[in-house]
Amino acid sequence: MLSIALAGKPNAGKSTVYTAATMAEVDVANYPFTTIDANRGVSHVRTECPCLYREERCTADNCEDGKRYVPIELLDVAGLVPGAHEGKGLGNQFLDELTNADVIVNVIDASGGTNEKGEPVDVGSHDPLEDIDFVEREMDLWLAGIVERNWESVERKSRSPEFDIDDVLAEMLSGFGASPTQIARTLREIEYPEDPIQWTDDHREALARDVRRRTKPIVVVANKIDVAPAENVERLLELEKPVIPTTAEGELALRRAAEAGLVEYDPGDETVSIGDGVSDAQREALEGLAETMSEYGGTGVQRALDYAVYDLLEYVTAYPVEDASKWSDGSGNVLPDAVLLPGGSTPVDLAYAVHSDIGDGYLHAVDARSTREVSEGYELEEGDVIKIVSTN
Repeated sequence: MLSIALAGKPNAGKSTVYTAATMAEVDVANYPFTTIDANRGVSHVRTECPCLYREERCTADNCEDGKRYVPIELLDVAGLVPGAHEGKGLGNQFLDELTNADVIVNVIDASGGTNEKGEPVDVGSHDPLEDIDFVEREMDLWLAGIVERNWESVERKSRSPEFDIDDVLAEMLSGFGASPTQIARTLREIEYPEDPIQWTDDHREALARDVRRRTKPIVVVANKIDVAPAENVERLLELEKPVIPTTAEGELALRRAAEAGLVEYDPGDETVSIGDGVSDAQREALEGLAETMSEYGGTGVQRALDYAVYDLLEYVTAYPVEDASKWSDGSGNVLPDAVLLPGGSTPVDLAYAVHSDIGDGYLHAVDARSTREVSEGYELEEGDVIKIVSTN
C-alpha cells in the first residue's frame, strides 16, 4: 500500500492531521514529543469514481455518491528538532521511519505559535517560513551521513574492472527507496569525479539532495490557518513550493460532527451543510469553520493527501473488473476495487497489482469504457476501467 509520512517539528499538529485523516485515536497535546512511537493507520485519497458515468452509482464501500476514497497508509512519526540528523531529539527514530514512505507531508504551524523546538509561544511570534525547509534539510543531511558512512565500500568496489557506479549506488541506497532508474537520473543531473576516491563531502551531499528529492518529494501543510495571522498565510502561499492551507482541528470537528449526524460532510468537500440539531454555540463554530473553508477551498487535510499522491507522485487510479459491460466482478459488484499505480503503468502492471498469478497468466486487456482491446504497452489513465484476460 502506498505510504504517506507526516513530518515536521513537534507540536505543529501532525497528530491532529493524522487523527482527522484516519479517525484513529492518538495522543494529542500542546507540548513537544507527544508522539514517541510512530502511529500507523489507513487513510484515503479522494478521486472521481467512474460510476458517475453510469445511470446508477456503484456499490463499493469506499464510494460516496461518486466520491471515491482509495486506501493509503498514513504514518505519524516523532517531531523533528534542529540537529535531528545528528541524533538530537528523537531524530534517528524519526528519520528511520521515513525510509519506507513514498512521499512526505511536512506539517508546519502557520500561526507562528510554536518556536523551532515546538515549544508554545505567543501566536505570530515565530516565523513559520523558517520551518518550510526544515524537514528537507534534515533529511538531506541525514542521507548524506549514510552515504558518507558507506563510501569506503564504494571506493573498494571501484577497484574492480566490473565496477559500475550506477549499480553500486543503487544497491547502497535501495533501503532508502531509490530505484536504479532514479540513481541513473541523479548521476546525469549532478557533476562528480569519475573516480569515487576523489569525491568530496560536497559531491556526496549533492548526491543525497538529489536522491532525496526524487525518492521523498515533500508537500507542505500550513496548519492552524483558522488562528494564523492573515499575513502568515499569504506569505506561505506565495512560495514557489506546494503549500496547502489547512485546519486539522476543523477537519476533525467536521468528521466527528458528521458521525454524530449534526452535519452533512465528506472528507474533501469544500462546503458543509449544518443540521438542525446543533446548539447555538456549535452553529457559531461551524459557521466560522465554513467561512474558512470557503476562503481556502476546504479544510485542506484531504486536499494535501490528494496532492501528494496525484500531483507529486503522479499516480493514477485504475479499476479492474471481470465483466466489461457491467463493470463488475464475478459476483455482480460494480467497480468493487480501485488500484493506485504510478503514472506510466500498463494493464500488465495492473494485472500484477491485482494478483501475481493474474500477471503471470496475462493474455490481454479490454478498456471497459470503449469495450475495445488495449495493448499491453498502453499507459493507464486516471479512472480507467480495465478487464484483464488471464489464463489464471
